Order: sequence, then C-alpha cells, then structure tokens
Amino acid sequence: MKKLEKTRDKEKITEKMTFHNVITRFPETNMVFMKHEMFCAMGCPAAQQETIKEGAQVHGIDAKKLIKELNNVIK
Repeated sequence: MKKLEKTRDKEKITEKMTFHNVITRFPETNMVFMKHEMFCAMGCPAAQQETIKEGAQVHGIDAKKLIKELNNVIK
C-alpha cells in the first residue's frame, strides 16, 4: 500500500490525459470538473477520448489553470 501511495504522490495530471483516465485514477477530481460544469463523469461519451486540453477549450476554460486546480486536488 505504501508503494502505491508513493507512486501516486509523484503523478501529475497533464493536458494530454483523457477525462476518463483522470477521473478513474483520481476520483476526487470530479468535484473540480463539476465546479466548471464539465459533467464528464456523468456519462459523457467524449470523456473516453477527449483530453483535458480539448475539453477545456470546448468549455471555454483555460487549460493550464484547470490542470493546476486538478493537481492541487490530488496532492
């Protein structure tokens, strides 16, 4: 268990990751997406393949700020 926690502590969310990968690996990020009205965890078909950067652009959100917010949640 400790090894998994150490590995996760070193992980970062990047703009190339898909919504599905982020939400699956870091479920606590869902609250950030909900805050920005990005309902990816609610069964959006695009969440499987759409990257964080692409989704941010579609929703008119600054991708760098969103990624920073997501990474702050997983610390």
